Amino acid sequence: MSTQPVLKVNGLCKKFNSALAVDHIDLELMPGECVAILGPNGAGKTTTCELLEGLIEPDQGNIEVLGMQYRSQRRAIYAHVGVQLQETHLYKKYTVRETIELFASFYPEKSNTEQLIQDMQLQRKQHTRLEHLSGGQKQRVYLACALVHSPKVLFLDEPTTGLDPQARMHLWQSIEAQKKQNVAVILTTHYMEEADKLADRVVIMDQGKVIAAGTVRELIQNHCHARAILTFQTSRTNFQLLSEQISWLRSAQVTDGFQKIQVGVIEPSEAIQTLMQCASKNNCQIEELSLRSLTLEDVFLNLTGRSLRDD
Repeated sequence: MSTQPVLKVNGLCKKFNSALAVDHIDLELMPGECVAILGPNGAGKTTTCELLEGLIEPDQGNIEVLGMQYRSQRRAIYAHVGVQLQETHLYKKYTVRETIELFASFYPEKSNTEQLIQDMQLQRKQHTRLEHLSGGQKQRVYLACALVHSPKVLFLDEPTTGLDPQARMHLWQSIEAQKKQNVAVILTTHYMEEADKLADRVVIMDQGKVIAAGTVRELIQNHCHARAILTFQTSRTNFQLLSEQISWLRSAQVTDGFQKIQVGVIEPSEAIQTLMQCASKNNCQIEELSLRSLTLEDVFLNLTGRSLRDD
């Protein structure tokens, strides 16, 4: 496996009127690696991907794909780059096979169509028109079109939006297969589970900037003040008594009239033991105690906030 990045970005900036949509972004992508770009609405994810795909020009910064730059070697770069957009509009009267063969005709070097149809599990639908396919089947066709020329870099813009769990799982398997073939992947998604499943590294953007980057484990360790969430029920009186004796309980979130108490803990087993010992000592009843590990979603909400953005 090559130790050189297939994508290298330095100081990338893009401004629309007076708004800085992408603010000095640096990024590297290695062969066989998947990097997921996450962020709330208006964070700059789409603009960043359009810059990386060569669809729009940066105002500042440098993009290098396989050692080449768009400004001088755009055609050569496109021979090695595959793109699956979130919204793809193809001629719906063509069959699956006709569509894939049409895209293959655009490239001098191409994948084996038969193998690609098999890899995407489209054998039974290869003679079916696109207009008669389900959402998941269409997405597999679009991915096949992005792979017809055996790209070294693959851009996927929210590839599983609107798909049912089974269709999403099939697409995940296809993406994992590409990674094993040393294809580098840039993925944008709103599904935290998807990023956790597919991404080797995660980049979180907000207001045009990269505010955090790393593996999921690194992000949790560096940006959360706990390792797990402890949830239990008790009465108001019991909770007040316990929180007087256990300092970390004072930061708990209480909802539904003390029917749900949540608190982040650093050492889960130690926290449960302390809570139960204190409850027993003070004759306090603890109900429905549960523990869950922190996830990428916890990191995301901690860094970007919980309020919905529509811009």
